[in-house]
Amino acid sequence: MDEQLIHDILEKLKTGELNEYHVEKEQFLDFRKILVARDDFKHFRGIAKQGGSILFRYLEEPRS
Repeated sequence: MDEQLIHDILEKLKTGELNEYHVEKEQFLDFRKILVARDDFKHFRGIAKQGGSILFRYLEEPRS
């Protein structure tokens, strides 16, 4: 997964074009590296799923 694709996915989550995005465990570290560098990092929620994949959603209110 390249950086531009990750940026595009995160922007689509932010704008509501995507409601959620499923990240496989093999892609998680690349995805997380880009995610934590964002100013709106706390608006994203990752929900761990069985098998090590993560489901990401964008929240209107940042988590604490």
